[in-house]
Amino acid sequence: MDKKVETAPSLTMKRRLNATPAEVYRAWTQPELLARWFGPENVRAEKAEIDARVGGYYRISMRGSDGELHQVSGEYHEVVENERLVFSWAWISTPERVSRVTVTLKPDGDVTILTLLHEQFYDEAAAGRHVHGWTGSLVKLEQLFS
Repeated sequence: MDKKVETAPSLTMKRRLNATPAEVYRAWTQPELLARWFGPENVRAEKAEIDARVGGYYRISMRGSDGELHQVSGEYHEVVENERLVFSWAWISTPERVSRVTVTLKPDGDVTILTLLHEQFYDEAAAGRHVHGWTGSLVKLEQLFS
């Protein structure tokens, strides 16, 4: 008997950043730095609360150019300073749809290779919306270090 194994949608993105892993790590874990780049185009982070330790939580509030408020939060599952962050991801509007984000930082000479894996999406549509959101965020992160 053939059983089809269904897997939840995911996305992977890579960026080469003109910064050290320590600088990129701080951009992900210090609220004032994260607020400078987090969010897709036409969205800005208004407030970030970050407790980057295993079992710690984060909450980010963003506002779109249309005035709409977007809030995401989650719990840190793995924190390896300057190397790796793993955390849950859930929008306040849909707390039952919990996905998972893994950010890996690898030095490559004078730059850092950032790999972002966002997995366990509710459906393909959610994954597609997050491709847009993460693309805009990572462009702003690149600009932070240019």
